[in-house]
Amino acid sequence: MNTALLLLPDFALILLGVAIRRWMHLGDHFWAGVEKLVYFILFPALLINAIVRTRLDLAAALPLLATAFAAMAGGMALGLLPRVFMKIPALTYASMFQCAYRFNSYIALAVAGMLFGAPGIATMGLIVGAAVPVANLVSVWMLARHGDAGLWRELARNPLIWGTSLGFLLNLAGFVPPAPVQAFLGRLADASIALGLITVGAALRLDGTAGVKGFAVWLIAVKLLALPLVALAVGSWLGLSGLNYQVVVLFAALPTASSAYILAMRMGGDGRSVAWLISATTLGSMLTLPLWAAWLLR
Repeated sequence: MNTALLLLPDFALILLGVAIRRWMHLGDHFWAGVEKLVYFILFPALLINAIVRTRLDLAAALPLLATAFAAMAGGMALGLLPRVFMKIPALTYASMFQCAYRFNSYIALAVAGMLFGAPGIATMGLIVGAAVPVANLVSVWMLARHGDAGLWRELARNPLIWGTSLGFLLNLAGFVPPAPVQAFLGRLADASIALGLITVGAALRLDGTAGVKGFAVWLIAVKLLALPLVALAVGSWLGLSGLNYQVVVLFAALPTASSAYILAMRMGGDGRSVAWLISATTLGSMLTLPLWAAWLLR
């Protein structure tokens, strides 16, 4: 119960985003601008601020990342399984498949910060920074029709990757930002959590149904239930414990990324089914994430 109450403010911000989008009629252009502000400015500041201020245990990074990648690989394998016994249109399948392993970075960093503070954000930032390129590569490969032109440029410009990389470089160099710089980054970091979660809520869409209902239900179960179990098993086997173990299991339990919809639309996929899945996993995670967190922190 205490863990659920800890996460309540984050989920309340998501629901606030739903309400603002529905009743204030600010328009798609407004929300697109807020999304860009959070993604390109505020979240990188959050990552840099947290990583620079945290002592890093690089010896534990390899098993941590191995566990995160194992969870993603489990999602990919389980996402492939229904193709054997379900009739699913190829483009719909390719669009929805990415929902089995992609993750919402906004919720990831918000939950890690709420439960574990700056060390949690730094640990989650390391996972996110390493996992984003893999998730994008696999998703684009599944949806590709004319090659992956421009993919590497897109990955190189990803602000979550360079924000994480810059933070780690400064940390390893022993750089301590002057007090005014720390305060500046801190203000941006504080704004990133609230605005990021509000934009997650504003993007929710449940006014349609997934293209293939059986496949959609399967993917929801994979993302919110099966992947955390994979992370629990692999992390235990690799000897993870404490903060790293808790954070990587919560990473595996995250709902699907909002960017999955953008990619599906850009590549001519089934964006409506993906939007439904993003919304369903986000709302479902309001129940499952507190349960996983409560189990880890018991």
